[in-house]
Amino acid sequence: MKRPLKITLWIVGILVAIPVIAIVILLTFDWNRAKPWLNAKVSDAIDRPFAIRGNLAVHWEVPAKSIPKGERSWRDYIPWPHLYADDVHVGNPADLPQRDMASVRQFSFSLDPFALLGHRIHVPVLRFDGPQAELLRLDAEHYNWAFKHDDKKSKWKLDLERLVLTQGVVHVKDAVTKADVTANINTLQNDPTYGLAWTLSGSYNGSPVGGGGKTGTVLSLTESDIRFPVQADVHSANSRIAVEGTVTNPAHLAGIDLQLKLAGPSMARLYAFTGVVLPETPAYSTAGHLTGSLGENKSQWKYENFTGKVGESDIAGGMEFTTGKPRDKLTGKIVSHQLRFADLGPLVGADSNAEKRARGVDTVQPEDKALPVEKFHTEKWKKLDADVRFSADRIVKDAGLPLSKLQTHLVMNDGVLSLQPLNFVLAGGQVNSNIKLDGSGNGTGKDAIKATLDATARHVQIKQLFPKIQKIQQATVGELNADVKLTSTGDSVAGMLAGANGEVKGLVSQGVVSKLLLEEAGLNVANIVVTKLFGDKEVRLNCLASDLQVTNGTAQTRYFVLDTEEAIVDVNGSVNLASEQMNLRVKPETKGLRLFTLRTPFYVKGTFKKPDLALDKKVLAIKGGAAAALAVVAAPVAALLPLINTGPGEQSPCAKLLADAHVKPTAPPPGKSAKH
Repeated sequence: MKRPLKITLWIVGILVAIPVIAIVILLTFDWNRAKPWLNAKVSDAIDRPFAIRGNLAVHWEVPAKSIPKGERSWRDYIPWPHLYADDVHVGNPADLPQRDMASVRQFSFSLDPFALLGHRIHVPVLRFDGPQAELLRLDAEHYNWAFKHDDKKSKWKLDLERLVLTQGVVHVKDAVTKADVTANINTLQNDPTYGLAWTLSGSYNGSPVGGGGKTGTVLSLTESDIRFPVQADVHSANSRIAVEGTVTNPAHLAGIDLQLKLAGPSMARLYAFTGVVLPETPAYSTAGHLTGSLGENKSQWKYENFTGKVGESDIAGGMEFTTGKPRDKLTGKIVSHQLRFADLGPLVGADSNAEKRARGVDTVQPEDKALPVEKFHTEKWKKLDADVRFSADRIVKDAGLPLSKLQTHLVMNDGVLSLQPLNFVLAGGQVNSNIKLDGSGNGTGKDAIKATLDATARHVQIKQLFPKIQKIQQATVGELNADVKLTSTGDSVAGMLAGANGEVKGLVSQGVVSKLLLEEAGLNVANIVVTKLFGDKEVRLNCLASDLQVTNGTAQTRYFVLDTEEAIVDVNGSVNLASEQMNLRVKPETKGLRLFTLRTPFYVKGTFKKPDLALDKKVLAIKGGAAAALAVVAAPVAALLPLINTGPGEQSPCAKLLADAHVKPTAPPPGKSAKH
């Protein structure tokens, strides 16, 4: 044989022999002798105790033998060296209680030896049999799931394809969230979709936690087209989350396709789990289709075709949440066919103290305060932009109050919230408003909101406003109109009204005032006064005109006059919106000798919650004052009400009254004439 040929054969033989010898050594070497060295190296690398206490061995195996048929790939039929480590333990860091963070009955993985030539650790399958883990957190700085990280770039790259789990236990003990929860994992047999089942028990924030679910056995970390099945239903106190669907490429959450059900005491509580800023609401429940994907620079989530309830109101629609710069953004469209007015209370803190506790809010409304004191949390406003449209077909407050067709466009931009417009139909009339709440903190201080309100009410029909009162249906043809323009700065409804500036103007044409009507309107002060004077008798209202100037939270009457069939009543004074104190003087002028004593002045003082009628000691003066106080308490109503219809050229007593108030009456619609 020629020399060059011999050299070539020797080289080929050596190249073949090297891996063969390496494989033989790999399979025959007593790896238990390497455990002390391996334990020390791993302990140093992860900065906590690591120990393989059982047998350590390497076998040559075909992965397909341990993988369900439906989850095998062609690679699983290629023999690979498998490393087995029995009774493996990982401890806690030195600053935490010294016990196991994790242990596993058997830890095994297959290794591609040829990938090592390219500095790549290719692990086709990593398997944990009987894992036990405890995730522990003592405070914000001491927890055991953070490992030592070396910033030095390694030449080696870990390529892990799939993770296989079998029966085990995971325990979470977190002093920060007051969580003490245990998940028991069990292997399922003969289930065509799921390979593992788990149950959850324990407590979270003082409330019991329970639930369970199912997942696949093999978690693919590299295949982007394999769908990992997920099903879960977890509840704690009055909160619940249930999902069923698939996750594609779980390592990167490349695709999420889940049917999602949510329930909780308030949507605002979802911020801790989702990072999405939502308003305070009553208890809610929703069900819809959640899809999403996570990217390095942008993630997108869609909650589509959802239906549900907030309090007693129904909701439906779709929402989309997108991460990015300069801020994350929430967009969507929500529709309610029947919106209960009381369910809007938590938005401004106007619900009861019991309802506040139910939705997890510590704020307590003082017994002596009528205006809501619960603060808006503007520190979260700059974390999210929003563009959401909301509409409600029908609004239910009282059985007969006709509210409908609410429409609003909510926009949040860099901490500035606007509702432009916020419109609805009231008793055949239209209420239009624009609201702007600047919570950016620019020039207003921390947590303070610079608020602007511009609202109008037009052609609100008195007949439709009180449809259950028969006398009004027979005698009333009037309507209500109003203009409200206010600006202020504060961190709650009470705080903003305490510093409000602007004006409130209102006009009311023809109506009937009675104890029953005022009960319907919720005007407690007026109800007391009218009952003392007239009992249950109706008093015909010809018109009412009001013009209030609001300065630094004090509403001062520029003009307030009430014309009834028995007297003309003039009101002047002020209402302090900060202290909720009333200081009003009522001066009635009788229209007939039978009520001559109505000329005695009448005073209304006290607070919104505890009004005080400062009556003269004389009995006749008491009666006169009571009649006049009707106009006083109608002031808040007039502030939210309207512009009177008077025909061109007509000059009734009411028209003269309004002319004296320097307010031009509004002409009725074509084809209609004003009645007086």
